[in-house]
Amino acid sequence: MSNSVVLVDAANRPQGTAEKLRAHTEGWLHRAFSVFVFDPQGRLLLQKRAPGKYHTGGLWSNTCCSHPPPGADPAAAAQDRLREEMGFSCAVTPAFTKTYRAPVGNGLTEHELDHVFVATIDEVAVHANPDEVADWRWVAPAALRAHVASHPGHYTPWFRLLLDDTFAAAAALDGDDPTDPTPARS
Repeated sequence: MSNSVVLVDAANRPQGTAEKLRAHTEGWLHRAFSVFVFDPQGRLLLQKRAPGKYHTGGLWSNTCCSHPPPGADPAAAAQDRLREEMGFSCAVTPAFTKTYRAPVGNGLTEHELDHVFVATIDEVAVHANPDEVADWRWVAPAALRAHVASHPGHYTPWFRLLLDDTFAAAAALDGDDPTDPTPARS
């Protein structure tokens, strides 16, 4: 992925680019994407970020996330990054966008307009890149919600902010009841 991020305004209009670390140091609003991959039973594929990441290393998060490089389509960039981090690719569906600002340690801030994508896959061979991912696992929604509630510090800030909206969006896309805490997958 590029070392540059796309700076945007609140309406997602490009405002230029910046070096990724500087954008996080200054807390500038920039584009990001997050991918949440589910299996047919509704389990979410989580990754534990590699300890050497420049922020939030060792924390659990969504299947993959990053920043689309300048000029890139967020969905295409998300598919590319999924392959780079987790060793597989699949079609992703836009779920929603969300803007947030969250401190992530080391004097850095994630201030992102995040394009959130979901996917449901039957079976996949995960070949996680050890430079990016320390561990991974499939987790059922009820167990995940309970663990996030009791151990929020084990998860990245953006993951905690996106989780409920993602479950609701994924359920709505599947035609499930979005108020059901454990949506069924077809």
